[in-house]
Amino acid sequence: MSMLDEQQTTVDNTPLEEIDVSRPELFENDTWRPWFARLRREAPVHYLADSKNGPFWSVSSHALIKEVDTNHQVFSSEAGGISIVEADEINTEELQRESFIQLDEPRHTPQRNTVMPAVAPQNLAEFEPLIRERAVDILENLPVGETFNWVDEVSIELTGRMLATLFDFPYEERHKLIHWSDITTAVPQVTGDDSIDMTRRYEELMQAAGQFYQLWAERAAAPPKFDLISMLAHGEETRTMNENPGLFLGTLLLLIVGGNDTTRNSISGGVMALNEYPDEYQKLRNNSDLIPNMVSEFIRWQTPVIHMRRTALQDYELGGKLIKEGDKVIMWYLSGNHDERVFNNADRLIIDRPNARAHVAFGFGIHRCMGNRLAEMQLRVLWEEIMKRFSRIELVGDVTRLPNNFIRGIKDVPVRLHRI
Repeated sequence: MSMLDEQQTTVDNTPLEEIDVSRPELFENDTWRPWFARLRREAPVHYLADSKNGPFWSVSSHALIKEVDTNHQVFSSEAGGISIVEADEINTEELQRESFIQLDEPRHTPQRNTVMPAVAPQNLAEFEPLIRERAVDILENLPVGETFNWVDEVSIELTGRMLATLFDFPYEERHKLIHWSDITTAVPQVTGDDSIDMTRRYEELMQAAGQFYQLWAERAAAPPKFDLISMLAHGEETRTMNENPGLFLGTLLLLIVGGNDTTRNSISGGVMALNEYPDEYQKLRNNSDLIPNMVSEFIRWQTPVIHMRRTALQDYELGGKLIKEGDKVIMWYLSGNHDERVFNNADRLIIDRPNARAHVAFGFGIHRCMGNRLAEMQLRVLWEEIMKRFSRIELVGDVTRLPNNFIRGIKDVPVRLHRI
């Protein structure tokens, strides 16, 4: 019996009521597919009575995820946060973080609208030449013919440069933004790693807060500029945000994580996917006009944010199941993006897939990712420049994924470049 057959047997023989798709090792080992496939088939709204994260409902089908995500009147972000982890389990009393993604109306939209201009279409057009310039610089300095880690040299580097630009953060310290993003989502309930030093994590987040408070004071005292901190410091609804430590740091960390993880892990996942499906790579070489659609397919296939959580504000029937007021409801975006009823041959990368943009990776409703167009543009520009230089990015070793049930992180993608 093959390993896949053994895995399928384990899935099939597990009592439905005991299936726990929140186990971080499923994502580290990339063994999540058959578990979610069974839930979509037998229980697209599934209740688990006991887990390390307490009882929760799993919503795994594309249609039902959209139903939850667009109904913010019933399903709240503010009541329990956006992660499967209970907020009071990861935040000390001194740091109750919140941000507009964790707020319901009427508090949510005014704060979100303050920073939306940074990613408005006109401003994205102005960003594109800078992104291209930095992508070219990164690609031109890669070691052709040698093995290197694509994640470190390209995915993280491009993302770090873009984050530093968006925040007008000291360019030479841009690695701090990536580090703060990483530790924000690194808690035992998400990673399964009980050895994480939560005291050290808190101290490092306080260091981040200190540096951001300094930048905030500088931007608030100066005329408004085109960067996220300046926009918040001068925004009508957000100019006093620095007086609320939780809201202040929570909002800035949200923007960092949002700007880092989607782009970074889709850049890495795209290289992995093209190597797994060489016929699709050849399709790309034959027609580079497919790049914009391919970007959407990368994001669907990779799904950088695995889940989002909501809390029911009232009893609600979903998919024939009664969700009770106060229940934790998990939307598994990764599962929704592999729903066979929406995406033909859903587990396969198809770069000219006609409905690739129907993915739920960015969410729906009032909390739809505000930086989605920026992420797509960074990926598009990078791949346009890649295809001008390299006939192939060859995967030459084992990929290392991170154990994490919230962010679908990739740590190591060993590659070798081949010039055109």
